[in-house]
Amino acid sequence: MAGVWVFKNGVVRLVENPGDEQASTVRRKALLHTPTNEVITTYARLQRELLGLGWERYFEDPDLLQFHKRSSIDLISLPKDFTRFKSIHMYDIVVKNRNSFKVIDL
Repeated sequence: MAGVWVFKNGVVRLVENPGDEQASTVRRKALLHTPTNEVITTYARLQRELLGLGWERYFEDPDLLQFHKRSSIDLISLPKDFTRFKSIHMYDIVVKNRNSFKVIDL
């Protein structure tokens, strides 16, 4: 997967081959909360959904947003700046919350 990550209007998206003028479509990725069918556009929204699923926020590292679930060994670590929230972070959330989130192309 090659390209440039762009944060615009609260959504992180991947612009593949930004210099390729023949590319007619641009694929953007977003994290979708499946029960409400809403795209996650802020960490506040994501945190609210994760807390509702039983995740607890850790405050040990000031450069990261971290969530832990007591019933598992799973840890979700995200960059503090939402503009650095990438598809790898989205997929990490999906793997640990399969029934609640999915990554979509916009």
